[in-house]
Amino acid sequence: MSSPGGAPAGTWCVIGGAGYIGAHVVAALCAHGTPVTVIDDLSTGVARRLPPEVTCHRMSVLDTAAVAEVLAREAVTGVIHLAAKKAVGESVAQPVRYYAENVGGVISLLTAMATAGVPHIVYSSSAAVYGTSCASHIEESAEPRPESPYGQTKLIGEWLLAAAAQPADLRWVALRYFNVAGAASAELGDTSVNNLIPLTFRNLTSGRRPELFGDDYPTPDGSCVRDYIHVADLATAHVLAAAALESGGVTAEILNVGTGRGSSVIEVFDVVARVLGRTDGYATLPRRPGDPPSLVASVERIGERLGWRAQLDLADMVASAWTAWCHRADPGGGL
Repeated sequence: MSSPGGAPAGTWCVIGGAGYIGAHVVAALCAHGTPVTVIDDLSTGVARRLPPEVTCHRMSVLDTAAVAEVLAREAVTGVIHLAAKKAVGESVAQPVRYYAENVGGVISLLTAMATAGVPHIVYSSSAAVYGTSCASHIEESAEPRPESPYGQTKLIGEWLLAAAAQPADLRWVALRYFNVAGAASAELGDTSVNNLIPLTFRNLTSGRRPELFGDDYPTPDGSCVRDYIHVADLATAHVLAAAALESGGVTAEILNVGTGRGSSVIEVFDVVARVLGRTDGYATLPRRPGDPPSLVASVERIGERLGWRAQLDLADMVASAWTAWCHRADPGGGL
């Protein structure tokens, strides 16, 4: 789908561009002919994910002066900020670290952008800002009630964008991701095991059953319900947001990125079983702290503002993620 303003024409810097989501965003921008540069400390990112024509500046987003120098030297028009710690459970155990890196990273980046005169930012936010909701589909206007330090840091990042825009010529879009999965190609798969689908693959390929954290939630089957979004669809949303900022189509916006359809953890296990052609059951463990029972997006606003909607479903996500997982295990030998 195309946006009213077309693809972004200026140079865009993707912070965290060698990560799982970041590499997909870089690939989508390149496919639209947008000049791209990347800043990544490679603590979790993988440089080989990037196209050869894209320069990766290895540095931390917390190094304000170095980031400002890159933004100025590359004549960057806008920034897409994806560099952050993202594991909900880990954030509960290490809240100070999450505040230091996630909130500190936004402060450092906004300072660098002001120094370099960069007027546009697309910010990676999260559905974790909502916390528990009684709504069947959560709208962007819902009162944020994050239940984990991770969600809190993402909400504070949004507040910082809005505050920084008041005295300056800063246009921003915060994309509240729901649960990201899948891969656009085998080489761009999710290498972490913090997310449900790769965690399930790891257990299955290690001879263990998938793990269900809590079966007593107030949901139809007792397991958590989430809105799963294909990473390729998410990458397209970033391209459209960047283009809309450049064209002036949006200036300050919070947008959900999801499918508008919820799937329970048990339903995900069922899809995995169908795709892999095996049934292993699952092991039920206690609830994890910070996990709301259900998070499903209302997606009307992003359709209205950016002309975007998800194209791929859960089966596409699981199948593409499995292909990437197998490639990761045997990158040279095929499947």
